[in-house]
Amino acid sequence: MKVALIDGGGSNIGSLRYALQRLGVEAELTADAAAIRAAGRVLLPGVGAAAPAMARLRELGLVDVVRALTQPVLGVCLGMQLLCAHSEEGDVDCLGVIPAPVRRFADGKDLRVPQMGWNRLRPCTEHPLLRGIGEDDWAYFVHAYAVPVGPWTLATADYGGDYSAVIARGNFFGMQFHPERSAETGARLLRNFLSS
Repeated sequence: MKVALIDGGGSNIGSLRYALQRLGVEAELTADAAAIRAAGRVLLPGVGAAAPAMARLRELGLVDVVRALTQPVLGVCLGMQLLCAHSEEGDVDCLGVIPAPVRRFADGKDLRVPQMGWNRLRPCTEHPLLRGIGEDDWAYFVHAYAVPVGPWTLATADYGGDYSAVIARGNFFGMQFHPERSAETGARLLRNFLSS
């Protein structure tokens, strides 16, 4: 199966590509619309800010391409946020394939923003993407913005309150954390996505 890794300039591309290689998958790093459409699975990575990332997708002519994909698509970290409707980060409209907002964590005396480190995943529904994932599984997060819990939420995490750690709508999926840095939990989630 052909796997496309969208080359939108995210700094986690190398580590995500290596994580896929460890699973026996050679993903094609590409910004070519035809190659992305032809792939059996598509990953949208991202580290950085929403507004520049959306500007980059527009510059590459990929906004409508991604929106129209019918195969499984996985957004990782900022890539997950880009799948949503709107981000407070830069007050930017995103891809809108998952009708969720992206909001900044509220600053608090006991809450450092961004969240950086390990956090427990809490599945809240049965879903093939979460096969083998339970309450004792942890993932590695680095983010200042989060998606609130809603009908799109498959799993939550808690950082000053619950937020969406894994989301889905139709063929679009998102993981707020870095599966490529989340040891066996991350590898299992990537395998589940690749076999979905």
